Amino acid sequence: MEYDGTAFHGWQVQRSHRTVQGDLEAALARLAGAPVRVTGAGRTDAGCHAVGQVASAALSTRMTAERLQAALNAILPRDVRVVDAAEAPPEFHARFDATRRAYRYLIEPRASALRSRYAWQRPVRAAVDALNDASRSLLGEHDFTSFSRQGGDADDRPICRVARARWTERRGRLRFDIESDRFLYTMVRRIVSSVLRAAEDRSGAHGVRTILAARDRRAAAPPAPAHGLYLMRVKYPRVGWIPKEPLDVPA
Repeated sequence: MEYDGTAFHGWQVQRSHRTVQGDLEAALARLAGAPVRVTGAGRTDAGCHAVGQVASAALSTRMTAERLQAALNAILPRDVRVVDAAEAPPEFHARFDATRRAYRYLIEPRASALRSRYAWQRPVRAAVDALNDASRSLLGEHDFTSFSRQGGDADDRPICRVARARWTERRGRLRFDIESDRFLYTMVRRIVSSVLRAAEDRSGAHGVRTILAARDRRAAAPPAPAHGLYLMRVKYPRVGWIPKEPLDVPA
């Protein structure tokens, strides 16, 4: 699935707000003639976008996966789309079977009316090399309590294994790509703002290690805005990455 998160209050169903899961479940219920529960691989925050969200649901239908995809896209609003659909084994679970998730954060150093909903507009007073140096401390398995939000889900254990954390520059714009076996609520956004702070005040990798070691949310910088964050793709055993090829976002 892909969606523009601007008008959504995140992925997870809420009684009084519009969510991606809520829209998808409503569309599936219309087609199935009964309530359908959907599980997403990543519970994106309010305002966050997705290029490669993966969702699973169990329903009885005579439609093929291709017909189901077309029928869903005919019902769903324009800001959410099913990019691909396939039948999976009954035991498949989009969230718990995932072994790695990839996110991207975009920063636009210059003011732009066209990109204001899709990137954090912020001048960056640090070179890409300094940002990558500060991000080195994130690699491996750590307690990411300092980068989480208090009051998150009870099953959000703070231990995560980060396999990739890299900054690149393209046409004057910055993007941060991070991959991990799991992510805590607001984790990527707090990492982005904290790494920027560490690179700009020259505390670098030591500054990020200090935040990790504190295991205290007050040690990290406030989270970067949600509208710069994208769920890019998800990895599963025997299947690999979904989507197979990494899709791009405006950058």
